[in-house]
Amino acid sequence: MVQLTRIYTKGGDKGKTSLSSGTRVHKHDPRVAAYGTVDETNATVGMVRLHTEGEVDQLLSRVQNDLFDLGADLATPEVENPECPPLRITEAQVERLEQEIDRINANLAPLKSFILPGGSPAAAHLHLARTVSRRAEREITALAENDSVNPEAIRYINRLSDLLFVLCRHVNDDGATDVLWVPGANR
Repeated sequence: MVQLTRIYTKGGDKGKTSLSSGTRVHKHDPRVAAYGTVDETNATVGMVRLHTEGEVDQLLSRVQNDLFDLGADLATPEVENPECPPLRITEAQVERLEQEIDRINANLAPLKSFILPGGSPAAAHLHLARTVSRRAEREITALAENDSVNPEAIRYINRLSDLLFVLCRHVNDDGATDVLWVPGANR
């Protein structure tokens, strides 16, 4: 278990931070940007949870824990023969998201248009979390172009945005109160 006794270390005062391996990198390093946006995704999911309860809230609680796992995964570059096996996102975590997506999507009204972010407060916040997770995905895939990234981490963040989308529709009365886009409506 992690124990934090000092909140500030002054280690970042010159624009650098430490990865899990102890390697010092610039705070604008693509790896730091990727796990930082995963952290931002987690914070937006926390905001969603102010508007959810029951099954949806429990699901989002599991997602938040997974997002910490994802951040730890991204903060730990692959090294040969590590002293301790690093925490990595697993295929099982991705598969669980896929099962949740399929289960929730089965009850949704068919889509007849793109939907606008909104509807209920929970749906509006879920849409925000979805867009932040998409940004995290862009940063993770950009990192993967030049550095080693766990493929399951990429799959997880991709599925997460899909889960957040179906949850948006679920909390909008299974799609009945979605706000539909009307192309050219205001011309």
